[in-house]
Amino acid sequence: MTSTLQAPVSAETDIPQYSKARVLAIWAAAALPMGALAWIVAPAIAGDTRNFASVLIGCLTAGLVWQFVLILLLNRFSLRGLWLQRPSTSDGRRGGRLWLWVLPFVLGFGALQFVRLEIPKPANHDFGMFLTSADGHTLLSGNWGLFALVVVMMTFNTVLGKELLFRGLLLPRMRAAFGRADWVANGALMGAYHLHQPWSIPTSVVAGLLMAYPTKRFRSAWMGIIVHSSQSLFLTIAIFTLVNQ
Repeated sequence: MTSTLQAPVSAETDIPQYSKARVLAIWAAAALPMGALAWIVAPAIAGDTRNFASVLIGCLTAGLVWQFVLILLLNRFSLRGLWLQRPSTSDGRRGGRLWLWVLPFVLGFGALQFVRLEIPKPANHDFGMFLTSADGHTLLSGNWGLFALVVVMMTFNTVLGKELLFRGLLLPRMRAAFGRADWVANGALMGAYHLHQPWSIPTSVVAGLLMAYPTKRFRSAWMGIIVHSSQSLFLTIAIFTLVNQ
């Protein structure tokens, strides 16, 4: 029996396939605005004020919202063909215990957060350093408006924006261009997407693979969304405690 990773998409669905050039063009349409917003637009708006963190969060949120708009434009304002379905296997199993396969990938993604590479990075652009800094604690304390903005950013980072773009839109459409390695190419592209924080690209490639593989294996974008959302949930709780101080 042909394995799930080898099963031709065209035999199971009418999802159209993209060329390598189109995949890279969509990657650029998502990645380049994020880089520009982080390194050009946010500094220009914030100027010399101490509100740079808030401005940066707002700009990145706008970039993630754009990615949801991009999905709608490319998919003709439809959510069809985005693998928003229960996980399934080639032998006909759907849902149920298959959801449990997300757990090792969530744990792997969690362990990846403890990997620290000695790569230079500007403190004012690194979200983790911001959350642990005195300035970050001061800015977040009682700032429910900023907390709401962060929640919106997290939502579009996973459920509606970046994760849905890479795993829901692109991955099902990359088989013709990349063959059985489509999930590897997908994970690498998501890592390279992080032009707004380039120091995270090496670990982001690994993270992308941890999300792309279960998505492809079970033909469900929810697998990658759940893995990615585990980080968002942890950060939301941590930020909530800072805001509620």
